[in-house]
Amino acid sequence: MKKFGFWAIALAVILTACKDSESYSDRLNVERNATNAYLKTQRVVNEVPSDTVFEVGKDAPFYRLDPDGNVYMQVINPGDRKNDRAKASQTIYFRFTRFNLEEWYSTKVMAESGGNEQDMSQSATYFQYQDFSLAISSQWGYGLQMPLNYLGAECEVNLIIKSQYGLTSEISYVQPYLYHVRYFHSQI
Repeated sequence: MKKFGFWAIALAVILTACKDSESYSDRLNVERNATNAYLKTQRVVNEVPSDTVFEVGKDAPFYRLDPDGNVYMQVINPGDRKNDRAKASQTIYFRFTRFNLEEWYSTKVMAESGGNEQDMSQSATYFQYQDFSLAISSQWGYGLQMPLNYLGAECEVNLIIKSQYGLTSEISYVQPYLYHVRYFHSQI
């Protein structure tokens, strides 16, 4: 009888713990819902223009950059996309501010959630463009480099990045972020 009581309590604890915790699938649904809710407040274009000429400015639409909708880009300043494109393995510096869209979804408050854009005492971050074999590049994920596939190396964008394309250290958190990013050739 004592064994039965122990196992009944253990089973009750396990079932309660499972009920209270979210599965990965549940987290993906929350991420999708938060991202979609934010995108509903914006104009969205579901593909990159064939001529890669984007609308520019704070009222420009968000362009979906990948077929699965993991990255959306709003172009604030395209840079010189004809004469100043990033080259493979080139060091690109950037400054950014990011906002947690899941937090915004639940509170409707867009609060800063990290970055180095506002604090010039912090050094600019960087990556080697398209060289994901290096930790300095891969740690930032694919999403932060995607604008440079279309724009000049000194551009400014807003990006919505879902967890799969975000910081590799945060993929398991399954949280989407809105980034404001400025890219540079040299450290500032």
